[in-house]
Amino acid sequence: MRKSIATVSLSGSLSEKLTAVAAAGFDGVEIFENDLIASPLTPEDVRARAADLGLAIDLYQPFRDFEAVPDEVLDQNLRRAESKFEVMERLGADTLLVCSSVSPDAVDDDGLAAEHLNLLAGRAREHGIRIAYEALAWGRHISTYDHAWRVVEAADHPALGTCLDSFHILSRASDPRGIEEIPGEKIFFLQLADAPLMAMDVLQWSRHYRCFPGQGGLDVAGLLAHTVRAGYRGPLSLEVFNDVFRQADAGRTAVDAMRSLLALEESAGLAALPETVVPSGFAFAELTAADTEPLTGMLGSLGFARTGRHRGKPVELWEQGEARVLVNTSGSDRRSGPSLAAVGLESADPDAAVRRAETLLAPVVPRRRGADDVPLDAVAAPDGTELFFCRTGRSGHPSWTDDFTPVAARTAGTADDGDRAGVTGIDHVALPQPWHHFDEAALFYRSVLGLKPDESQDLADPYGLFRSRAVAGPGGTLRIALNVAPSPEGEATRSQHIALATDDIVATARRLRGRGTAVLPIPANYYDDLGARYGLPAERLGVLRELDILYDRDGSGEFFHFYTVTVGRVFFEVVQRTGGYGGYGARNATVRLAAQHTAQLGAV
Repeated sequence: MRKSIATVSLSGSLSEKLTAVAAAGFDGVEIFENDLIASPLTPEDVRARAADLGLAIDLYQPFRDFEAVPDEVLDQNLRRAESKFEVMERLGADTLLVCSSVSPDAVDDDGLAAEHLNLLAGRAREHGIRIAYEALAWGRHISTYDHAWRVVEAADHPALGTCLDSFHILSRASDPRGIEEIPGEKIFFLQLADAPLMAMDVLQWSRHYRCFPGQGGLDVAGLLAHTVRAGYRGPLSLEVFNDVFRQADAGRTAVDAMRSLLALEESAGLAALPETVVPSGFAFAELTAADTEPLTGMLGSLGFARTGRHRGKPVELWEQGEARVLVNTSGSDRRSGPSLAAVGLESADPDAAVRRAETLLAPVVPRRRGADDVPLDAVAAPDGTELFFCRTGRSGHPSWTDDFTPVAARTAGTADDGDRAGVTGIDHVALPQPWHHFDEAALFYRSVLGLKPDESQDLADPYGLFRSRAVAGPGGTLRIALNVAPSPEGEATRSQHIALATDDIVATARRLRGRGTAVLPIPANYYDDLGARYGLPAERLGVLRELDILYDRDGSGEFFHFYTVTVGRVFFEVVQRTGGYGGYGARNATVRLAAQHTAQLGAV
């Protein structure tokens, strides 16, 4: 189906918005009236610019507060409408969006509303224009799509139809199944938007928190399927009011918007994309460091052994159990210290995974590859982290580990098998997101990798609220936590970390303490509260207190975890899960963040 987007969804001037929309591959655009009013371009200029970019002008919007008003107000409204029709003729737009009235002049009279809309449609038809009538969720008298359709049906004019808006319908919990009772030819336009599930005034919710389909909690795919079954064959158009999108780069936002529509068509059963290949786990985590000594010292103290060196690049392989960490000294910033730059994802079909990623507009990362290097493709996540699709040690398939020459395990700063600390693998990684890419990241991991997002959580940080949303594969075999922190400049990067799994956290903690591993100290007040909250036996609580281990539990199991101090931008977490616990110890985040800030202040 054709794809369109409202200019209100993007930042920048009207000219910049049109350029971004075309570059992202859209077929058409809705011109938001304020964007035209504020533009130095004449309507003829906008029409020519859109045509040059291959864009149709699908809709001009909005025309407000028209119907069911006293005669003197109606006369004024018709004069306004004639002015808009003239502008639309100059633009080359043939459909005008009319919102249900919120004016105090409007009266609760469906018959009068239908009479006025019939009159407006007649005037519009003289200009070759159609009227698409939409129910605003906060309309004064008409606030639901089925009510709006009854009025349109009663008006009975060929130039009058309805506009369906997924936010206005789903925010009021209206049943979208009724859409199938509307004749498809009378659905003149379809506007799509998602939103997080929030308990707040619907107007404020609409004006500030809409997002692209797949980024919120509304069933936009279900609504779309009902609309198509009704016979709608017009464009799929995005109309998103969002404070973040209005400040982000228009080109990038437009690409994110197109990705949402591609994934939405797939979810609604309207289009087939390359099959989703859900990663089954972590192949490696790659850290960059100009000065490797602090990082390799930390890895050695955690029980990792340096087991390989890349044949042609300054990259070392460190291993413990199934946990693999690459240390890369090329292209790193000495001032910021070590950082997590890439993640290897175990994939049953790396080529298919890349095909899907490219179809969903994920940028493929260019790689310098030696003649004998194993093929290994990567795409860039929204925060710039490189995601590699790997098959590690699979029989009959090349493995990325073949590019590493083995080195003796007993070298300075490493540990042999007898010195391992009990780490079995990588449990999850936590990646800090730029504040304006948080929703984009949730959609990316859901649509490109097939990971399921948890609900977003706001956690208390010493400087405000710390926002977190985790995505995970089936059974929790792959977990990624996406974080945005409101802390002072540079402090948000402290949320970048690698969580290592163990089967016996007490034994691991004791072993690491004996090796001198620098563990983040936890305040005694935390353990006093922990005892009161969960009623843990005194002996068990004492062990947790002694080893700075934090604790959480839910109806399925328990979670134990502790943290190292931060090295550069990176720290490590060691975790043990029991039963079916699937969380991340979110209630402990406040304690961890405060302890990290305290440690950071002490280091200054």
